Amino acid sequence: MKPGISAVVITWNEASNIRDCLASVRWAAEMIVLDRFSTDDTAAIARECGARVYQEEWKGFARQKNSAVEKAVSPWILSLDADERVSPLLAEEIQAVVGRPYALDGYHIPRKNFFDGRWIRHGGWHPDYVLRLFRKGSGRFQDRRVHERLVLEGKSGYLRSPIEHYTYRSVSDYLARMDRYSLLAAQETESDGKAAWSSLCLRPAFTFFKMYLLRGGFLDGKAGFFLAVSYAYYTFLKYYRASIGDASE
Repeated sequence: MKPGISAVVITWNEASNIRDCLASVRWAAEMIVLDRFSTDDTAAIARECGARVYQEEWKGFARQKNSAVEKAVSPWILSLDADERVSPLLAEEIQAVVGRPYALDGYHIPRKNFFDGRWIRHGGWHPDYVLRLFRKGSGRFQDRRVHERLVLEGKSGYLRSPIEHYTYRSVSDYLARMDRYSLLAAQETESDGKAAWSSLCLRPAFTFFKMYLLRGGFLDGKAGFFLAVSYAYYTFLKYYRASIGDASE
């Protein structure tokens, strides 16, 4: 018998995404949704899809995800965001790899990122490996304000089939999130005491250079240019907010 897998998702007002997300992991032994008291139908839709739904106040991305993982009962965890989908090929690969007697402790999965209605193939957005499949008890999300990272105790490998990531609903949604994430990142940077003039001047320029030229963002046309420019602006805004103390929520 193959080991069980718990698909774990944290949510807040994800009614437009959660049904498709859970449909892509219906093969899992259990589906767990930890909801931040959504004001839309997220929780109701998740229950309708067969997920076990919990609701808790917001504790930050990492703590919220760790709380969701703690509620899982299966020996393997697959952590997803609500705007992500597990492709059929990935589902087969996951079930095969966890059933091996020599399975590792965790696996990095490539993400196929969509933006503005198209798949972004360059600029660092592909293959965009993320560590999302791991043995329960072997991984924990690092407590950061933004860009939380799973820290694994043990050996990890790489899968070939992708998670499909439908990133932002619109350019306006993207820019709003950039503003919010830059605030959280500024709080992290300010606490580290790393904001400096060199960061304001050099880091944004290097971000654009790296995404657009070194990582081939120009091959994605106008979308690649927009992403490189906006990431450079995000980098500038993060360090500027930290440098002037504008990192309060």
